[in-house]
Amino acid sequence: MTNIDELKSTGLKATLPRLKILEIFQKGEQRHMTAEDVFRVLLEERSDIGLATVYRVLTQFEQASILIRSNFESGKAVYELNEGQHHDHFICTSCGKVEEFYDPEIEKRQQAVAKAKGWLVQDHTMALYGQCAACASK
Repeated sequence: MTNIDELKSTGLKATLPRLKILEIFQKGEQRHMTAEDVFRVLLEERSDIGLATVYRVLTQFEQASILIRSNFESGKAVYELNEGQHHDHFICTSCGKVEEFYDPEIEKRQQAVAKAKGWLVQDHTMALYGQCAACASK
């Protein structure tokens, strides 16, 4: 499926800003990006897409379930492609790096705790804060 088809399937027109921003998430080195991160990439590529347009497209992509938004303690919204698989996050309190992880034992334990308390978990997010390996070694 091409990016144009992907956008059309969600009801969004395939405009240049939407195509460009989708491409940044698909091909970029950074998986988790703020609006400012996306805008910085666009500036480096000499694009004339403004920051207001970036915010608008990110909101549209979130509403269309193309992107997932997380609000970590930095207070800034961080976006990533919605690939349909659950994962949790490590967040570096020094440099802001976000890293994904999945641990089936943690997932099982959460379900067991919920069941013991009489809860039926529909969804959850987990974010662990600390220093990444690079910052911890400084």
